[in-house]
Amino acid sequence: MSRILMLCGDFMEDYEAMVPFQALQALGHTVLAVAPDKRAGDWVATAIHDFEGHQTYTEKPGHRFILNAAFEQIDPATCDALLVPGGRAPEYLRMNSRVVDVVRHFLLNDKPVAAICHGAQLLVATGLLKGRRVSAYPACQTEVELAGAEYMGVAIDAAVTDGRLVTAPAWPAHPAWIAQFLEVLGTRVQT
Repeated sequence: MSRILMLCGDFMEDYEAMVPFQALQALGHTVLAVAPDKRAGDWVATAIHDFEGHQTYTEKPGHRFILNAAFEQIDPATCDALLVPGGRAPEYLRMNSRVVDVVRHFLLNDKPVAAICHGAQLLVATGLLKGRRVSAYPACQTEVELAGAEYMGVAIDAAVTDGRLVTAPAWPAHPAWIAQFLEVLGTRVQT
């Protein structure tokens, strides 16, 4: 099974972190959850974003998400795939040049990458989205298009696969997003 690097940060979206982290492990993948300046056993705060009829999502405190590896000790060359949860964390993670270099490694080496919601902000920071088809939370459309990608305004519960890149607008897309990522990973699930 694959070694999947998951880039975490404070106020990443709770569901977009917890659900794929647990689901991928349940299927036998190793998921290394890391955040800059944090070690295994440290935690980051999550936020719960919900769609309650306002012009944008609402935000409530989430859980403490426990990291299981140290960012500074991760060599992306030893990982098979990358997972980027959304929420507000990507907005800050994209300002860390080492984080951007790690994401760039996966895109340049055509390794599987799954990003959801505001995770597209971290992909944009690499400068490597030109010509790609990318979904993201609608508020990220302008950034995706300015990066030279085609913004895919799919339904909130849909996902988009472009080669080995799987993206989705938000956590209601988990079934489609995770299923498409598993296909890109080559994971076979029998029922």
